[in-house]
Order: sequence, then C-alpha cells, then structure tokens
Amino acid sequence: MTQEERLRFLLQALLAERPGGQDIAIPRRPGDRRRLLRALMNTRPPDPIPPEVLAVQDAFLQAELAEKSITRLADLTPRQPGRYLWQGDITTLAVDAIVNAANSQMLGCFVPCHGCIDNAIHSAAGMELRQACAQLMARQGHEEPTGQAKLTPGYHLPCRYVLHTVGPIITGPVTRRDQALLASCYRACLALAEAHGLASVAFCCISTGEFHFPNDLAAQIAVDTVSAWQRDHPQAPAVVFNVFKDEDRALYEALLR
Repeated sequence: MTQEERLRFLLQALLAERPGGQDIAIPRRPGDRRRLLRALMNTRPPDPIPPEVLAVQDAFLQAELAEKSITRLADLTPRQPGRYLWQGDITTLAVDAIVNAANSQMLGCFVPCHGCIDNAIHSAAGMELRQACAQLMARQGHEEPTGQAKLTPGYHLPCRYVLHTVGPIITGPVTRRDQALLASCYRACLALAEAHGLASVAFCCISTGEFHFPNDLAAQIAVDTVSAWQRDHPQAPAVVFNVFKDEDRALYEALLR
C-alpha cells in the first residue's frame, strides 16, 4: 500500500467504528485527511484494535517517522555536565525516554487535534499507547496521583519509552505544596528511568501549559531538582530540558549558564 492508501484505509476503518461515521465525508486535501485521522485517533477509546487496522497504522506511522528530522543526544552539546537544552518537537527526540505531561486519567488527550503535549505524544506514538496506559490504570484502579510517574513503551516515537507524570494544576497563587509536587514529578521520572537503566531522559516543561504553573518558577524547580538528583545519584540519566517556546528557552539558558 502507498502512504495515501494507508491513510484512506485508516480513515474508513476508524469512521466505520463510530456511530454516524459513515456520514462523515473524507476530505479532499491531504492535510485535512491527516488532520481527520489524528482527530479520530485522539477520540478513539482504548478498545481492542483489529489486527489489520493496527498493521496499517503501524506502517503509516513508521513511514511518517521516516520523513521527520530526528535529533539524538549525540547531536546536542551539554550546557552543564549531564544537562542539555533543546528547543523543538519532543516527539522527534531519539533519547531513551521522553516525559509526557499527562492528566490524572492518564489516557491521553481526547480533544481532537489539541495543542497540548499529551495529544502530540499520543498522536505520534499511535493507538497502542492509549491501550498501554489503560492497562496500567486498570491495574492501579484509581486515577494517577500528582507527582508520580508511569512508564510505557514509545511505540512509533523515536524514543524507547514514555514517562507519564501528572503535574500540579494552578488555579491561584502557587503554594509550597504545588512546588513540592512539581519537584516530585521530576524525581519520580528520574527514579523510574534509573530503575530501568535508562541513560537519557527528555523533560517537557511540566505543568506550564494547560496547568498554568508560572514558567519561570517551573524552570527553576526543574533545573534545581534535576541537578540535585544527578549530584546524589551517580547512575542518573543525562537530562534534556526540552522547550518549545522562545520564552522557556531564554529561562533555561539563564539557569544553565
């Protein structure tokens, strides 16, 4: 199958699963077709995936990955020993693990084509990632507490694993508890990475987007917590602070100077 044939197959298969899906027309423009596929994947519950659909999705996402520009740790220069700064799309980082700023359901973002990092990671990884998260949550039996971490495979991401953590949600002044919980997110991810023998972890700016943690304070907590962990743990993984906005890049450049 060509990539276009895979895309149309997936659209037809996922629309057929939905009530009223047969009434949704497949867009004419390629970009709109890809956007519709992402929306359908974003909103699909973690139900079993038919093997033929999974095989086509896997081939489609691998072909998409092959067209991306991938950044590896060896491509970066450390700002401090064991600490790097990189601005760009975290789903194109080939490190041992990237960190996902998840919500307490831990199933990914169900808002079609939403701009959050949770949505971006699940979209690039594929539908298996939501299934893996659902299995973890079913065994746990309750929502994910703030400040802890879970590990899943990376599936069609260039990283090996994804570390999922729920950061604090800020609705007023930032409290000491909020700060402690954010620091706990970084420690929990590093502890889990170290337990699995991972050599490199890329952190997004946890809690600073939809959860409204102030960017400057979040960056300070991130750098302080990672620096202390690496100092106290000789086998700690190398850390990439991944930023997307120029504002965050400037903050981390100052802190890592």
